Amino acid sequence: MWTFEPGLMRKWWPGLVPLAVIWVAAAWTQGGAVERDLRERTAATLKEAVLDKTRIEVAGRDLTLAAEAFSEEGRRSAVAMAGLVPGVRLVTDRTRLVPRAEPFTWSAQREVARLILRGSVPLPATRSRLAEAARGVAGGVEIADEMAFGRGAPPRFDAAAVLLIEQLGRLKEGQVQLAGTQVSLAGMARELGGREAIAAALGGLPEGFTVAENAVRAPPYIFQANKDPVAATLTLSGVVPDNASHAALIAAARRKFFNEKIVDNLKASIGAPANFAAAAAAALGELSRLSTGSLVMSDRTVKLSGDALYPVAAEQIRGGLGPQLPQGWQAGADISVKPPAGNVDPAICQQLFGELLGKGRILFESGRAAIERDSVGLLDNLVEVALRCPQATLVIAGHTDADGDDQANMALSERRAKAVADYLAKAGIAADHLKPVGYGRSRPVASNDSEDGKALNRRIEFTVE
Repeated sequence: MWTFEPGLMRKWWPGLVPLAVIWVAAAWTQGGAVERDLRERTAATLKEAVLDKTRIEVAGRDLTLAAEAFSEEGRRSAVAMAGLVPGVRLVTDRTRLVPRAEPFTWSAQREVARLILRGSVPLPATRSRLAEAARGVAGGVEIADEMAFGRGAPPRFDAAAVLLIEQLGRLKEGQVQLAGTQVSLAGMARELGGREAIAAALGGLPEGFTVAENAVRAPPYIFQANKDPVAATLTLSGVVPDNASHAALIAAARRKFFNEKIVDNLKASIGAPANFAAAAAAALGELSRLSTGSLVMSDRTVKLSGDALYPVAAEQIRGGLGPQLPQGWQAGADISVKPPAGNVDPAICQQLFGELLGKGRILFESGRAAIERDSVGLLDNLVEVALRCPQATLVIAGHTDADGDDQANMALSERRAKAVADYLAKAGIAADHLKPVGYGRSRPVASNDSEDGKALNRRIEFTVE
């Protein structure tokens, strides 16, 4: 028979304390391992489900699932999948649906250093697709994803949003936006023609989407010309509407600038304002009257600056550029006057006149005595020379080719000589120092049997007396 002995109890009971600690630790460790295993296996199972903000809690073999699902079917399926994980005894359902976005709006905005995605997206796959599309047009700038999940996206939302992001790549700055199925765009196109390219691309929007507003602006349409008397060049740069306009402007420049080499850096691009070619030709004509100068056309604004060859020309250019431009165009002329060159003796004047008229011809309207505007640059250079020999008398002789009646040719040559004399008189040359005369066909310098010869015979000559 066993008997209780107090002394013996005092010997073995202290060993119970570490034994209890070991037992509790073993139970806790084993339980924690089971819960971790259930949590990990449940999380792995739910990777097949489309959920957001998923949170799994395990107590023993009981599991609490909290998440946001994108459909009622998806929510029920996730709970069911969690319940089928081996070892799970009970699932407490704390799932809910992603909130409905009303109205369903989305936007993408390009700033200087960021491309920002905002608004609602229906699914994680959509979010990834839009972020990838944004990276494709971002050009290395930061992508800021501020999108949130929301239900209620219109059908074919993904395709519409991707197409709009692609248009954002054509903008220097701006925003594209969807409000339901209504599309809005605003900003500045990166290149000329970008606005038109965007408008064309919007024709590919999915069925049901419509453009509510397209406020994309085109960059300025720039055409420039610089006259350099030292290098004797006229440099053309910027854009022209098409190849035909390009060729026409180069031809006009060659008629107007008799002494300059044409440096052609132009390229063709759509987006030109109406009547661009007419405005450019008129502005080039006024530039040809300057000793040195520059021309800048930005959309419908023309700015001309430089040095006129004499004071009257400066006044004429300041007041005359605007009226030559098409309606709706604006002009600004910052014109000073080149310092006058010193006077020279008649022999030098004669040499200078000969050099100028050897490089260019004064042109008239066919069969008339009206001077073509292409010749004003040459005429102003002739005026500058005439101002350097104020005491000389200038004989201005008109000549024609052999076509037509002799008497009519004589009269025409006289009228043309007088038109040139009138131009010089208005420029400040004393009228009593000008002697216009006509010789008709009587003094040819070339054969009248060819068109080239006839062109040489139709001329104005200056003689210093």
